[in-house]
Amino acid sequence: MAERRAIFAIPGDIDTPTGGYAYDRRIMDELRQLGWDMRHVALSGQFPLPDPAILAATYRTLAEMPAGIPIIVDGLALGALPDIGRHLGAARPLVALVHHPLALESGITPARADTLRASERAALAAARRVIVTSRATAAVLTADYGVPQGHITIAPPGTDPTPPRARAVPTSPRRGEVRLLSVGTLVPRKGHDLLIAALAMLQDLPWRLDIVGDATRDPSTAAALHHQITDAGLGDRITLVGAVPPSAMQQHYRAADLFVLASRYEGYGMVYAEAIAQGLPVIGTTAGAIAEAAPESAALLVPPEDIPALAAALRRLLSDAAARDRLAEAARQAASRLPRWPDAAAAFATALVAAQA
Repeated sequence: MAERRAIFAIPGDIDTPTGGYAYDRRIMDELRQLGWDMRHVALSGQFPLPDPAILAATYRTLAEMPAGIPIIVDGLALGALPDIGRHLGAARPLVALVHHPLALESGITPARADTLRASERAALAAARRVIVTSRATAAVLTADYGVPQGHITIAPPGTDPTPPRARAVPTSPRRGEVRLLSVGTLVPRKGHDLLIAALAMLQDLPWRLDIVGDATRDPSTAAALHHQITDAGLGDRITLVGAVPPSAMQQHYRAADLFVLASRYEGYGMVYAEAIAQGLPVIGTTAGAIAEAAPESAALLVPPEDIPALAAALRRLLSDAAARDRLAEAARQAASRLPRWPDAAAAFATALVAAQA
C-alpha cells in the first residue's frame, strides 16, 4: 500500500485571495481529512518569472526533498521549471497541478507565450501524473502539450452546500436598481475592462456594479480600470472593492441580483460555480472551461471579448426581472449538482497513489 504522504510546492503566499490559491489550500485540508500527511513547501513569489538565482535555488530545494514521496508542484511554478525532471530524478515522483496553461494568460507577448509553452511542455513531460481542474484543460494539455490522456486526472474544484440565499437590503436602495457583482483579481485575463466597456453602453438602465478582487497583483491594470471608469463617467456606479477575506464574500453575494464576469480565459472558473451555489443568475463567456462551472440553464454565456454581445446579455437581464428569476431558480437547482470538495480530494488522492506505483 502506498504511503499517504505528499509534498505540495506552491509559489508565493498561500493566503493570496485567488481561486488557484483557494483550491490549493482546500485540497490540502481535504487530503489531511482523508489521512494524508501533507507538507507545504513555499516557493518564491517571483514565479512564473523567476530570476536565475531563484530558479537555481528552487531546483535545489526540490532536489533535497525526501525520496519516494510525491511532490506536487503548482502550475504557476511548474511552467517555469523546464529542467525539473533532471533535478528530481526517478526517486521523487512529480505530480503537476495545472489550473490553466501559463501561455494562455492574457496580456503577455506572443514571444513570452511561446517561451512559457515550451517550458511548461518540458516540465509536464517529467510528471508521472498531471492533475487539472476541468475537462477543457485536460483536452488542451493532450492536444497542445503532448500529455497522454492516461496520465491526467480531472479534479474540479468543489463547492460547499449553501443555505437558500436571502437577499440583503441595500443601505441606500434605488428604485428598480439591479445590483451586479463581479469577482476576480484585477488582471487582464478577468476581462473587467470588457465589462466596464459593455456597461458604458447601458447607462440608460438602473444598475450598480461591485468588482471584488485584488488590485495589487497588477497595479498597471488596476490603474487602467480606474481611468476607464472615470473616463466613462461611471465613478458613481462602479466600485472597485479590492480583495476581501472569504468570510466577507457572503455579504457581497447576498447583496447582488446578478453575477457577471467577462473572463478571456478560465481553466475552470471557481467564482462562477460559487455564484451558482449562491443561487445567482450568471453572465459569463464561453472561454476555456467556464461552461463546466456555469451550466447553460443558469447562465448566459457570450463569446470572449465580444463587447456588443456582453452588452446585449446584460441589457436583457437588467431589463427583465422575470428572466433573472428564471435563471436564479435554475442556479438553485444546479447548485446541488456541483462538484463537492471531498470528491476533488478523492480524485487528487487517486493521482498521488498512481504516481507512486
